[in-house]
Formats: sequence, structure tokens, C-alpha cells
Amino acid sequence: MTRRGVALAVCVAAGLVASGCTAASAPVSAPAAAPSSGTGVASAAPPAVDPTVLPAVDRGEVPMRLADGLAPPTNRWFSGLVFGEAPQPVFPLPLAVGLTASGFAYGLPTARAEGAVLAGPYDPQVQMDLREPVTGIVTDYDAATVSVDLVAGDARVLGTLHLTRGSPVLRYTAAGDQQLGLGVPFAAGGDGLPDDVAAADVDGRAHVLVGAGDLDVAAALDGTGTTLALDEGASVSWLVAPDAGEQLGALADLVEAVRDPVRGTVVGYETGAEQVTTSVTYETAGGGPAVVVRWPHQQDAVAGPDSTGDAETTCGLGTYATVRGTVETCLATTSAWRSPAREPAAGPDVSGLDGAARDELAEQVRADAATVLAEVRPADTYFGGKGLARDADLWVLARDLGLDGVAADLRASVVADLRTWTEPDGCADRPERCFTWEPTLRTVVGQATSFGSEEGNDHHFHYGYFLYAAGVLAADDGALAADLAPVLDLLAADVAAGADVPVSDGAPVPGLRVLDVVMGHSWASGQSPFADGNNQESASEAVAAWHGLALWAAAREAAGLDDAGMGEQARWMLALEAASARAYWTDFDTTDPAAAGLEASVTSLVWDGKRERATWFSAEPSAALGIVVLPVTEVSTYLGEDPARVRANLEEALGTDDLWADPATWDVLFGDQLLMYAALLGPQDAASALDVARDLPDERIDDGSTRSRLLAWLLARAA
Repeated sequence: MTRRGVALAVCVAAGLVASGCTAASAPVSAPAAAPSSGTGVASAAPPAVDPTVLPAVDRGEVPMRLADGLAPPTNRWFSGLVFGEAPQPVFPLPLAVGLTASGFAYGLPTARAEGAVLAGPYDPQVQMDLREPVTGIVTDYDAATVSVDLVAGDARVLGTLHLTRGSPVLRYTAAGDQQLGLGVPFAAGGDGLPDDVAAADVDGRAHVLVGAGDLDVAAALDGTGTTLALDEGASVSWLVAPDAGEQLGALADLVEAVRDPVRGTVVGYETGAEQVTTSVTYETAGGGPAVVVRWPHQQDAVAGPDSTGDAETTCGLGTYATVRGTVETCLATTSAWRSPAREPAAGPDVSGLDGAARDELAEQVRADAATVLAEVRPADTYFGGKGLARDADLWVLARDLGLDGVAADLRASVVADLRTWTEPDGCADRPERCFTWEPTLRTVVGQATSFGSEEGNDHHFHYGYFLYAAGVLAADDGALAADLAPVLDLLAADVAAGADVPVSDGAPVPGLRVLDVVMGHSWASGQSPFADGNNQESASEAVAAWHGLALWAAAREAAGLDDAGMGEQARWMLALEAASARAYWTDFDTTDPAAAGLEASVTSLVWDGKRERATWFSAEPSAALGIVVLPVTEVSTYLGEDPARVRANLEEALGTDDLWADPATWDVLFGDQLLMYAALLGPQDAASALDVARDLPDERIDDGSTRSRLLAWLLARAA
């Protein structure tokens, strides 16, 4: 699951941005007020945290193109602008944008499938030239927007590039009077457009140049249409036209909206028993709508409240073909959509098993307990966390099967390791099984590191296992919850502080470090040193992370500890991530014209610039499906909502259209996880899976699971 990237190199030249290469740790502030139960702005959950309880370990200078005081934006769709020797292209989508030596460029990626890859790479179709060397410095960001100052060598800011996630519009604001080279010739008006805008034909598609407010960009063009004269403070936008819309005059409507640019966004949510609603409100100077697109995971759209009281959304204004599918163009003040709610559940449920099944499972639990209790759990945060979650589940089984002695031994073992890991000063005394505070990236780093976790990689995967184990073991033990809270809350805050936690000085960690709210899922690479943008492989482990967060929040609440809205936020994130996991990893629409020719029913590695059936660690076909299934928990039923797709995914992964003809078919990497996935097809398939599972080779049981967990899942579904 590694997201390891290239080594970082030089910082911005000294004096360009004072101390912009590092970000010092900030003083801790009180948390923002929690929203009322079940609704509100995604706020400062989890509770107030104090990273100074951990030893501070500065791993050396991390070059960053980042303004003073901003929390380093690791695990973001735009992280490649900040980290690395040179900025990488980023994908606001449907556009892709890159910084150049003397300005910036953009293009509309063309989605093309080849084999098991659906790619839409950065294509710099239009390049803007500021006519002197510049460096891009990220100066502001929120959940869906980012601003980049373009700074000359003498520290003069020439202008600012503004990007909005999920919008076919990018904007530039001039910091002084200047002549901006446009790269391609633009001509005034035409094709029903107003006379004060200009358009260029790029590969047969209109690119429209629009001034903010009453700026007449057509009048500001030179005679060739390739140079734009801008006064200080002038702001211009480029709108790439969609494919033909359903409404007459759609492009003109979009142009009018672009005159009132997006200044920032606010994220909100509502949680309910059946549905969870996510909203992104676009703040503009004039209160008008933004030009955005509706993504496949946002199809259950609703009206949502915003600051103006007017949340009307107009869609049907054209489409774009993207690597995420064909998306619809909309005008929206607030984009809001529903996702099915997912109910957190601690450990396997054996309440429905009869005597024979209980006896079989009890025998296996005794055997597995003897094995895990004779071993030492791994010392790194990934495999160590998996071991804790695995044995927490085993304890639940032993407890619920009445194996009191076995349960007591398992509980003592897991609790002891949890206490070791959560000793605040543990890393002052030992090199592993402990956590440190990394002040430059403002992140918690576990020792021993794994898969580039010291760079910010995969923290939600790792820490989700710890949160799950603690949530299970401390569910009815308030004293344990209180003891674990100082460090466990830091792990939770590291990956899931609320969206309104400020990104400037005043908070120890940034809000929603890993969650891309607009796209509905997380990003795994801390510093994103890739030309295809950021990426995430194991969407199922991201779902598991928010499941673990929800269980930990419940344990804190049961202990009488204030959860500051952590539980509701966790339920929101869990529902959002599960919906996007299905939309882009396991259950996407294979008939979408944008995916025409894709020879894969699962895209196990999702980037902004491509999706592919591949993994970081194995070429085995079963790995691609297994990594987006594990760890199977009681919330994993979201993976089975389309049985026909489950069967197709399994047939692709196993290379057969007869899943049960030969038990050896399942003797593959992640065989146990795929058997549990197959049980989602129904009782008959669960019974067939159970027959295979009893004789599945030990090496095919994932190190984050046990045969007991496998049998418990299958027995419950074969009944």
C-alpha cells in the first residue's frame, strides 16, 4: 500500500518567501463549537488535542512552496504544488493545471482507455506567460479551493492563480499592471457570447476568457489576440466549454456566472438513520452561483442551505468526459448530495449462530487465540495496527461465544499493547511501538514507520486500525478510554480534524487532512510527487478508518468524555467514503462512454489523472480486488449492494466464470477476503465459500484477519 515518492530536494530560493520552506508547530487553540447533533459545518472534531504530549521529532527541512503560517497541505489533491523539487501538475477536474517557468498552463484532459488503465493526463493546451521567471507559492486553501501566488525572483508577487475543485474554470488576479501572454489567439465575442468576452478555439472546443465584474477583456486584447493588458487587481477567468448542453444559451449562462468568481467554500453535512447529506457552498462576492460539475457519486442530489438562503442548482448545461465518468455541468450556490448511511458495528456478530456453528467457531477461536498470543505483534504502525484490530475482533468472538478464559487472555494482551502504543512519552524511551509529533508537517508519526508514513503517507489506513481496536476494547471500559484518549485523539485529529479548523496558525493540525470532500474520498500520498496527481489504492481501508473513528467516538461518549461532534463527523465521512469507493473503485458504470474500452471491472488504484487495475505491491489479479475489500468488517456490506457486480469482479479477479468448481481457485493472495466478499452474493454462495474456507491454506489468511473471522462472517451468512 506504499505511496512512497521521490526524494525532496531544494526549497524556494532564500528570501523569496521568508521561512516558507518549513512550517513551525502552532500553539493549540480551543476547538470550535461542535454542531448540533447530526448537522452543521464539518467542525473541530475530534476534541481539543495537545501534540506537545508527544516527543517532537523534526526529521529535517522539508522543502515547501508554501506561505508562512499555513498548515502544510499533505494528502490533498494539490499537494504536488507544494512539495518536491519542482511542482507537479494538479487536477482541479475537469481541468488539469500546471505551473511553468514563467506562468501557468491548463488543459482539458482527454479520457482514453487502454487495457486496464483509463487515463486523462495533463495536457497543457493553453499557456499563460508572465514574461519573467516565477515560482508558485500556495498562499491559501480550503476544502475545495486553492490560491497560488506567482512570485518573481526578487520576491514580487506578479499575480495569483485561483483553482476550484470540480469546476471547469480557473482564475488569475493581477497584482500589478501587466501584459499577460495568452499562448493562443482569443477573439472578441462570437457564437452568441457577449461582446466583452473573448474566445479561442482549442482542438475544436471553445475556451472563453471572462473578466470579473465589468472588466471588458475583449477591449484589453492586443491586435493579435495573444496578449491581455491587465491593471492591478484585475481578475480574469478561463472557462472551457462543455459538450453541447440540453438548454439553449447554456454557454452564455455559464459565462455570466463566471463574472462573479468563487472566493472560497464552506463544507457542511447532515447525518440521518438512512441518508447522510454532504454540502459544499461556493462563496462569491456577489452571491451568485458557481460553475461546477456533478460527479457520479453525487447523483442523489438535493437542495442544501447556504449563506444566501438560495441553494437553487441548475444542471443540464453540458457534459465533460473524465476519468471519473461523464459529468454534468451545473450552476450552483450549494452543491449537495446524499449518500447511504452506514451503521458502525464493533466486531463480528455471532448472535444468530446455532449450536453446531457455534461449536465449530469456538474451536477455531481457541486455535487462533493460541497462535496470536504466542506471537509478538509487529512494531510498525501499519502491520502493528492491523494486528491489534485483528485480535480485538478475536476477543469479541471469544467473549460472545462464552470462552471466558480465552477472552480474558486476548483482552489483556490487546489492552497491554494499546497502552504501550499510547504512552505519550513512549518514544523517549524506545524506538518503536510509540508515536512522535513531527512539527514541520504538523503530523503524528508512529514508530516504526512504514510505507512512507514519515512523509505523511497512509496515516488514515494505519491509524484507523488503532481507532477500531480502541473503540472495540474501550466500548464498555470508560477508564481505558480515558487513559487512551490523549494519544488516540491525536491520531484521530491527525487524519480527521474538522473542516473549519483553520489552515493558518492557531491549530495544531489542518482540518480534514486526507478527505477530499468534493470527490468524496481520501488521498493516501502525503506529498504527491506524481504527474498524475494524488492517489489512493485501498479505498476499503479508508472506509475502515472512519468506521474505527466512529467506534472510538462512541467509546469516548460512553465514558462520559466530550466527543466534540467526532461521532457525527465520523458517520458522515464513513458514508461519503463508502459511496465514492463504490463509484470509482468497485461498482462504477462500465457502460459510461467516458470509460469505453476499459478492460477492468475494478480500478484499484485511483488517481486524479487516471484509474487503473493495479496495485503498488503485487501483479496478482486477486490483489487488485482484495486491496479494495480488506479489512472485512460488519460495515463492509456496502460492497455487496450490486450482487451482479460482485460476481463480475470476482470472476475477473480469479480468472473463472465458475467460482465454486475448484477450491484451488481461491488459493490466491487475499483469498480469505475474497471469500468474505463472495458471501455478499447470498446464502448459497456463502455456504460454498464456507466449504472452501475450512481448507483454505493458512498463508491465504490475511495478517489483519484470522480463520475465525473468516468462518464467523461466512457462518452468519450461510444460515
